[in-house]
Amino acid sequence: MNYVITTPPQAAIPVASTANQAENKSFFPVHRIYCVGRNYAAHAKEMGGNPDREPPFFFCKPADAVVPVSANKSLALPYPTQTSDYHHEIELVVAIGKAGKDIAVKAAFDYIWGYAVGLDMTRRDLQTALREQGRPWDLAKAFDQSAPIGAIYPANRIGHPQAGHIWLKINGKLRQSGRLEHMIWSVSETISHLSRYFELQPGDLIFTGTPAGVGPIVAGDQLNGGIDGLGEISLHCTSTQVSN
Repeated sequence: MNYVITTPPQAAIPVASTANQAENKSFFPVHRIYCVGRNYAAHAKEMGGNPDREPPFFFCKPADAVVPVSANKSLALPYPTQTSDYHHEIELVVAIGKAGKDIAVKAAFDYIWGYAVGLDMTRRDLQTALREQGRPWDLAKAFDQSAPIGAIYPANRIGHPQAGHIWLKINGKLRQSGRLEHMIWSVSETISHLSRYFELQPGDLIFTGTPAGVGPIVAGDQLNGGIDGLGEISLHCTSTQVSN
């Protein structure tokens, strides 16, 4: 096909290597990114929401918001422009491996390719202002480099984590700590609900919500987070990125 401009690069995330691999050699191509809002009761409370099982709600990030992160090398994450209240949200990320719509809860695991540790980075001051005005959250959630994510672990290797510790430290101090089993809506329930509104496609990612303890970071902060069985990610926040 003869495109009139240069084709943008494909957003992709490394697949977690095994003991027999010297380095990651396989990549998961990203198609779309869906995020579940307020999916842990304690976080819903700290954000002023209802911790009960109301229907889940979703927002999206562009595929190229993804930033691959490893545990072995701390990634430089620039403090974004147009905010003075930049927040972290550690999350379990689900990678979809085949297309499906109106997926039954019992069948949801059949559509999952793998899992990863991710961060839903947020311009909280913009989110608050937009929410009060009844406007979309795109400026607060869908900006460049707003979706750092670790290597994806294939489900056929690790199974389907439904319990385990999810945590984030800032400068060595524990800031977020929760349990996957404390999600209001489970992974399979989330997939089933989302698939009523979108036909899920291979390459889709679902950020499944964050536990309590979200808060601001500043330039110079070191972030380390992880989920049982899915490794860790390491980032350090640098000064504001200069726009051209």
